[in-house]
Amino acid sequence: MLTASELLADLDHYYCTTQHYKHPFGLLYTDGVKALAMGGECYWLIDAIASYQPGKVIRANSRLLEFQRWMLTVNPDKSALLACYENNANTCIPAITQKIDWTNFVLPEIELYVENGVLLLPSEH
Repeated sequence: MLTASELLADLDHYYCTTQHYKHPFGLLYTDGVKALAMGGECYWLIDAIASYQPGKVIRANSRLLEFQRWMLTVNPDKSALLACYENNANTCIPAITQKIDWTNFVLPEIELYVENGVLLLPSEH
């Protein structure tokens, strides 16, 4: 596992993607997300986000079908909160939240997007 500064330095190199990878649940993800999962040892994060894609909350909210903003925030006690927000600057209430009892994720937070079925880093947007 990379340190936080090593992981951030590595992710700084991703501005576009040359390949998409397919999660078993059907969600595609980019080179940058793959680098995050490998360097941060957090494939579980892709699993978590992918598990919500076929769910009722996303399917019932047209504003989540094309674009989702996902935030993982790690607390000092190593618990975390994963939250999904609509593509609306005025919305600060998440449409989905998942409490995570414990994580070894090295960053205090990470933001990811799902755009038209592809999970990507904000720099790849």
